[in-house]
Parts: sequence; structure tokens; C-alpha cells
Amino acid sequence: MYVFSVNAKSRKKIDGFAADEMVPFIVYINFRDLFGAEQLCQLYLLRGDFYDISIEKRKMIADKFLINKEHVKADRALQEAVDTGYSVQLFEAH
Repeated sequence: MYVFSVNAKSRKKIDGFAADEMVPFIVYINFRDLFGAEQLCQLYLLRGDFYDISIEKRKMIADKFLINKEHVKADRALQEAVDTGYSVQLFEAH
């Protein structure tokens, strides 16, 4: 699994951000290949009506952390990514 720090522009006004304003995200992608995970990250944001997507940071989450049920359960976004394959979280501010 990978976690990404991403900035993207919104095509419409959302949650305190104006249209065409840069919006910060944290995205979890449950995929073993970095290139594939990055492509999925961009695809999910494009489908969410975002553009000009820039992945700022990327980090692999080791399997040893993912098999620890208590660790996963403590992080809602991580749990969602384990269950569904991905999780996209919007930050409230930069």
C-alpha cells in the first residue's frame, strides 16, 4: 500500500475552497506497484472532478503494519483503503 500527499485543483467550489483553487489531499492506494498506485491516485482524483494533479510525497506502508489489526483499526482512512482499495481525504487547509 502507498500513501500520497497530493495537490489538485477543483473544477467547482467545495468545502471552503473556491473553484480552480489548489486543494490538498492525502490518498491511500492499496496497490503493490508504485507506478500503478500513482496512476490510480490520479484517476480517482480526475473522476472526482479535479485537475492539475501533483503528487508531492509518496510513501510505501510496509505489510508488517497492515497485518496489525489494531494499527489499521486506529486509522479510519487506512481501514477504508484496506477494505475498498483506496481512500481519499481532503485537508481542511494547506
